[in-house]
Amino acid sequence: QVQLVESGGGLVQAGGSLRLSCTASGRIFSINTMGWYRQAPGEQRELVAVFTSGGSTNYADSVKGRFTISRDNAWNTVYLQMNSLKPEDTAVYYCYVKHGAWYTDHWGQGTQVTVSS
Repeated sequence: QVQLVESGGGLVQAGGSLRLSCTASGRIFSINTMGWYRQAPGEQRELVAVFTSGGSTNYADSVKGRFTISRDNAWNTVYLQMNSLKPEDTAVYYCYVKHGAWYTDHWGQGTQVTVSS
């Protein structure tokens, strides 16, 4: 059973920083994509930052230059460093992994990030 557990969310003022962590456990192999999505109230879930196969990264335009995704060498933990936060970054942030021969998806339970103006 694959489990993704996020931590690090919270309330921060605009301009502040937060660091999210996602720890993965279970049978995860041949990772195709791993990273972060977010969903604001009344909005669709959207990509924030992910690692793709081969280790390259993909960022949403809205977070480029402010957010940085990183990971440990074993792909057990993925981080999202969020700087210069804006109120529009307020959302539930979800950890995501796609892996295996059948590109199976898994999601974490989500962690709330609230940025006050």
